[in-house]
Amino acid sequence: MKIGIPKETIPGEFRVATVPDAVKKFCGKGFTVCVEKSAGESAHFTDEAYVQAGAQLVGNDEALGADLVLKVGVPAPGEIDKMKSGGVLCSLLDPCRNENALTGLAGKGVTALAVELIPRTTRAQSMDVLSSQAGIAGYRAIIEAASRYPRFFPMMMTSAGAARPAKLIVLGAGVAGLQAIATARRLGCDVEAFDVRPAVREEIQSLGAKFIDLDVGESGAGEGGYAKELSEEGKKRQQAALTEYLKKANIIVSTALIPCRDAPVLITEDAVKGLAEGSVIIDLAAASGGNCPLSEPDQVVVKHGVSLVGHTNYPSMVPGDASAFYARNLFNLVSILVEEKEGNLAWKDFAEDDISKAATVTRGGEIVYQKP
Repeated sequence: MKIGIPKETIPGEFRVATVPDAVKKFCGKGFTVCVEKSAGESAHFTDEAYVQAGAQLVGNDEALGADLVLKVGVPAPGEIDKMKSGGVLCSLLDPCRNENALTGLAGKGVTALAVELIPRTTRAQSMDVLSSQAGIAGYRAIIEAASRYPRFFPMMMTSAGAARPAKLIVLGAGVAGLQAIATARRLGCDVEAFDVRPAVREEIQSLGAKFIDLDVGESGAGEGGYAKELSEEGKKRQQAALTEYLKKANIIVSTALIPCRDAPVLITEDAVKGLAEGSVIIDLAAASGGNCPLSEPDQVVVKHGVSLVGHTNYPSMVPGDASAFYARNLFNLVSILVEEKEGNLAWKDFAEDDISKAATVTRGGEIVYQKP
């Protein structure tokens, strides 16, 4: 069975779906791994390293025409056309927003697994792409904030006087938010964090941050550890309470997302106006509408004297480790998709496993994904 690793074509995507270490593991399981030439170049993995690990270097057509294609980003129509009917694709597909891609994959007869739909269960933990990439995003977001903020992050004692630590507020304490808290604390910031799920209070406090306790009249805890959308009244109470609280921050890192919904507005324009000149907002939800309505996807803008950073692909800014983590997740996923029959690898029935069933979005020429 052949695995194809094409080079990513989305502008700004520097990750690759597998790395030389993972190639060795795939070959050890009996796969033939076909890597498109220079596929790992942007993540600093050379063609020579892939060959030494056991991969074959191929062209784009052969990589996309493999039995199993592993990708990072959503395939373009031209890439889908090259895929094998009856083949399998594992990739980040953002199925809520990419219906055209699902239609194309179904029409081609490709069984597609959207790896971000892997359930957050104990058994699936080693395959949890969202968590591995979100942790990187939280880390890199703080590095971005530090480079944009015109003052020190930690307290600094010098012969010229002292500088107070930066006041940094994190909105949303999922994987990205918690990693942002941990990184900001290591850099010496005074950190506070808010989340609509009361259960994360202890996690926030365990990292040395203060939990912002705002009474919005309801809980935002949803299924599977995700947040759920608040009622309209709850949103209004949340915005009003946060607007005043946020004005004392120097840096705000917002990570609040709701699956298949626009990101909740947490940072109003009034809050931005109340921030000191030179303050920084890192909006990790910019791709989904933004937690601040002034954010612009993939742009850094200055409004009311505040820098609003709307980068939408932080893991790609750390492409080596992000690719390595992603590759390990995919290897663990692929390991449950196949079995050995008469000396050859064969597909299992994806519908019989709760992990592969949850991730499957197209099968048998049809779109089987249903929006929540």
